[in-house]
Amino acid sequence: MEKETHIGDFITWAEANGWEIRKKSGAQLHLNSGITSRYKGLPKEYSEFLSVVETCVAPDEQTWFICEADFNHNAEIEFRWNEFEMLSVEAAAGDPAWQSEITAWWDHHLPIVMSVEDGYSFYAIAADSGAIVYGCEPEFEEVEKVADSFGEFLAWMMSNSNR
Repeated sequence: MEKETHIGDFITWAEANGWEIRKKSGAQLHLNSGITSRYKGLPKEYSEFLSVVETCVAPDEQTWFICEADFNHNAEIEFRWNEFEMLSVEAAAGDPAWQSEITAWWDHHLPIVMSVEDGYSFYAIAADSGAIVYGCEPEFEEVEKVADSFGEFLAWMMSNSNR
């Protein structure tokens, strides 16, 4: 797979390619307890990204990283950080076993990037391995691995900038 990319390299690349990047004034991360208790052991490199980046939005504003304010419900956005999980649970209305399966799947996949370009899609961290997976509608929970780590994912994004 590809080499790891440091957060600073990605930020430099993103800014040079028209992404709207807003950096935090201080390098602190305060995720609400609902996130930290559900997703234990977030990869260090992803936590570092969240502690440095306040917002990270593609030039067409159709793809964005989910950042601290989104997780803490402090952002003014149309999509909740777990929007696709909620859509799947809603689609399974009337089938509690299926809804439980969906929730259990999302318990192990933290969405980190959302997109509305060409339909709804996302990238998530697989909690068991730290790998980054890609999923899209209509079956959000059917995913493919795109990178083994968050740093490798940033490198992948830079080399596949059409995503």
